[in-house]
Amino acid sequence: MLAKKLLSFKPSSSENFEKFHDSEKMNSSLDESGEEAYRARAGRKRHSVQLDKKLTSQLHSLDRRSSTISTGTADSLSSYTGSSSEEDDISPREKAQKNSRGFSDFCVKNIEHNAFGRREIEIAEQEMPGLMALRRRAEADKPLQGAKIIGCTHITAQTAVLVETLAALGASIRWSACNIYSTQNEVAAALAESGFTIYAWKGETEEDFWWCIDKCINAEGWQPNMILDDGGDATHWLLKKYPAMFNMVKGIVEESVTGVHRLYQLSKSGKLTVPAMNVNDSVTKTKFDNLYSCRESILDALKRTTDVMFGGKQVLICGYGEVGKGCSQALKGLGAIVSVTEIDPICALQACMDGFRVVKLDEVVRNCDVLITCTGNKNVVTRSHLDRLKNGCIVCNMGHSNTEIDVASLRTPELTWEKVRSQVDHIIWPDGKRIILLAEGRLVNLSCSSVPSFVVSITATTQALALIELFNAPAGRYKQDVYLLPKKMDEYVASLHLPTFDAHLTELTDDQAKYLGLNKAGPFKPNYYRY
Repeated sequence: MLAKKLLSFKPSSSENFEKFHDSEKMNSSLDESGEEAYRARAGRKRHSVQLDKKLTSQLHSLDRRSSTISTGTADSLSSYTGSSSEEDDISPREKAQKNSRGFSDFCVKNIEHNAFGRREIEIAEQEMPGLMALRRRAEADKPLQGAKIIGCTHITAQTAVLVETLAALGASIRWSACNIYSTQNEVAAALAESGFTIYAWKGETEEDFWWCIDKCINAEGWQPNMILDDGGDATHWLLKKYPAMFNMVKGIVEESVTGVHRLYQLSKSGKLTVPAMNVNDSVTKTKFDNLYSCRESILDALKRTTDVMFGGKQVLICGYGEVGKGCSQALKGLGAIVSVTEIDPICALQACMDGFRVVKLDEVVRNCDVLITCTGNKNVVTRSHLDRLKNGCIVCNMGHSNTEIDVASLRTPELTWEKVRSQVDHIIWPDGKRIILLAEGRLVNLSCSSVPSFVVSITATTQALALIELFNAPAGRYKQDVYLLPKKMDEYVASLHLPTFDAHLTELTDDQAKYLGLNKAGPFKPNYYRY
């Protein structure tokens, strides 16, 4: 069986690691001009820069002449900067677009930007060793042949590597975004140019958001049999609008706290009629994506949007789960004075032992310089709290859902919204007090910055293995319930990424394995073990 074949890989000796490491090395590298172009794209997007028609014509002409980055002055001219133009006021839904091969089953911001997106995908591939290794190992077997996958996740360069990996493993794919602000338009264009059905662009309206999901699901001559979700929106829409189609699905893979919570609610109420895999609570996802990734990306998002210095600032983190832990560690490391709110006594005790004060929001809300929500709950920060915040307080959300901060309560006649730059708004009270709201309360790291590709490689590899497992599982192995990823697969995901660090695992002797009651090849920890 394919799962056994994949899991048979044992990087247990230095020789194996050296061979594996050599085989996984990328043969290509970015030239100097490519690195310069990428740094230019990765910087803060300049807001509302209008290009005159002459310069726009020159840029388009230059891009048509060359599909690769040129050197010198041409490089700086042809690099994608995210600047707006006259066409930005036109909804992608009103455009008739085709890729270079005449394919038109997609809706993206601008298909002409596909070359820039392709370069970003190539860079991401170099930082996603585990996922690329899985692609090479399983491509010949085509374990997802016949799978028709609806994807609803953030659409970034890293997601594109996952999409292309699933396709290489045999899957047919239709994809939309799980967040109206996190889509990288040039990456969506690159996927559409490659022939993938992508319905997503940055800055969708709520109505656009559900339209895109529906266009992916309701396609003539195509019926999904697998769902890869981030937040549960595709699952919700399919169940609500197309219940008969939902019952034909073989499995659901969900990666977010919010989406997993919705799945357990469906299971409890008896409405979950297909098996689902909770990858959010897999060890590799929880520890690496939620903790280590957020520890880096929260700083990137706050620095890009506000340019604030954190030394001495009063920061309040709502929630001390893995995301809250990562955010707290990062901000404490820069000299911020961090306090935490918690409902769980175990998490609260962890926060105390890590050196953070555990407080109630009402006790400290007037003194916060930065307020960050990480709970996955709703109405954590209400209008009452927002009214009492100090002038200049930065408010943002690191949880998946946009329900944690009551942003709707701020859309009233007495308050003024003033756009500062993309994803940054001043909310001004009648007395002149203003707060800084980031990404309108949506996920700030993916809306305002990015996440490390290496960490996404771990999560994406977990998602891919979960899809393979559910799609190929014999009838009866999984019932209509929510399951955790098997521990052996978690360990396999980790093993695929160890060669990057030239890490060498110690191998148990037969006597040691017998003493511990373990198989020498793993799994090495019971399911109840807490890492």
